Amino acid sequence: MDPTCFSESVYNLIPKEWKEPPQHPRYTSVFKTAVKEDMRKFKTAMKTMGPPKVEVPSPKDFLKKRSKEKTLPLKKIFDRKEPKKPPVPLRTDHPVMGIQSEKNFINTNAADVIMGVAKKPKPIYVDKRTGDKHDLQTSGLLPKYINKKDYGVIPEYICKRNEEVKKAQEEYDNYIQENLRKAAMKRLSDEEREAILQGLKKNWEEVHKEFQSLSVFIDSMPKRMRKQKLEEEMKQLEHDIGVIEKHKIIYIANKQ
Repeated sequence: MDPTCFSESVYNLIPKEWKEPPQHPRYTSVFKTAVKEDMRKFKTAMKTMGPPKVEVPSPKDFLKKRSKEKTLPLKKIFDRKEPKKPPVPLRTDHPVMGIQSEKNFINTNAADVIMGVAKKPKPIYVDKRTGDKHDLQTSGLLPKYINKKDYGVIPEYICKRNEEVKKAQEEYDNYIQENLRKAAMKRLSDEEREAILQGLKKNWEEVHKEFQSLSVFIDSMPKRMRKQKLEEEMKQLEHDIGVIEKHKIIYIANKQ
């Protein structure tokens, strides 16, 4: 009996259970192992544990204003008298034909290759495990500057400048000495300078002690004026002490 025919039959009264047809085996590539090995060899080697180790930029190399703006080329002045290109050849002009060379280019090239000096490879250095190559000459790793003849020698312009500064200082010292001679100035000795400095410090201590003995509450005009006077005296003494300590050489006018 044809199963597609729905004729009346006792056997068709009871519904049959649906059975799922078996699935075909899943396709598996024969190159799966090789692909996994290539990925592990090339891609996994580039991975790192944690954040990448990148060199931290220097705080001195900060982004400056207008540093990324493009600079336009200089304006070129148009000149009509500038020589022009040669004209296009005419249709009636014909090139020179029939010129042949007796040179043997094969033997010439072979001789140049045999007699020529071999080209030296460009020096490079690799700084990463991925094989990044960089020029060694411009890297700063070669000691080029210490091998120069003028390495460590003071430049001529610096020597000339030092001589000019020394000469200017000598002229200034002579000028000062001449003016001091004319003004009858006297140089203060180290002992006198030290004695004056100690005296000023002693006076400042006395004024400061007197200032510390003032009352806490300044509730009257005389107290306020006395406090202001002591503060001015202390400020003046501090200024004099700072001037004497700053200048090692002090000149004073001679008293006639």
